[in-house]
Amino acid sequence: MHLPIPEAVPDTPEQRKADKHRWLRAFNLSLAFVLVMTAVFSAQGHFDVASWTVQPWSVAGLLGVLASPLLHGSFEHLAANAIALLMLGTLAGGLYPRATLWALPLLWLGSGLGAWLLGDEGSRHLGASGVTHGLMFLVFVLGVLRRDRASVAAAMLVFMFYGGMLLTILPREVGVSWQAHMGGAIGAVLAAWLFWRADPLPPRKRYSWEDEEESVSPIDDELEPPAPREVPVLWNRPNRPDSGGHGVVLRFPPRQDR
Repeated sequence: MHLPIPEAVPDTPEQRKADKHRWLRAFNLSLAFVLVMTAVFSAQGHFDVASWTVQPWSVAGLLGVLASPLLHGSFEHLAANAIALLMLGTLAGGLYPRATLWALPLLWLGSGLGAWLLGDEGSRHLGASGVTHGLMFLVFVLGVLRRDRASVAAAMLVFMFYGGMLLTILPREVGVSWQAHMGGAIGAVLAAWLFWRADPLPPRKRYSWEDEEESVSPIDDELEPPAPREVPVLWNRPNRPDSGGHGVVLRFPPRQDR
């Protein structure tokens, strides 16, 4: 049996150019953010870093909700977050440009507020790891919600390379702000639920038998049996006056064995 499959959408030069521009823009924006973090890290010796960190349950520490993702405690800390931001930012921005743009404020604020609300009093939180966790959860949850090929493939990629982030939203290592990770993840889940339709879904392949089903007139009325009260009565048992309103028992003589 052969089912004709519609041809795929032609890959026109205009479409390839638009896709290239979208992915290049996502990479450039991610790289620009990494360069800003590097510049801030280079200038950290010239200002009081502690006053710009997240300080849980402190009014002054709320300033760190906005500034702490740009600060880092060491070059290793900066390098780890820079690589994750470059990869996850490019993937999220290239595949979901609108959803990522609208989700970034939720990831940023969620990371800082998670550290401010869940952190221990007197502690200080800094770093962009909450934003990186948010990007990972954003791509993963969008793949679950959208379920097209590109989204599922992206979700599998981030799970393969950054699946460990599913565990680091819980307390595991001293000195690691799991609170910021959890806040970024919660912001990402909320953003994915709100904006999963912000970017258009790819066209779904339509098979010929789907068109045939719609063209055929419904025949349910012909196949559905009528209700018992709608069935016409074709025969009524005669009411004999000598039967007293009851049935008559017919007696058959016993069979004689031969």
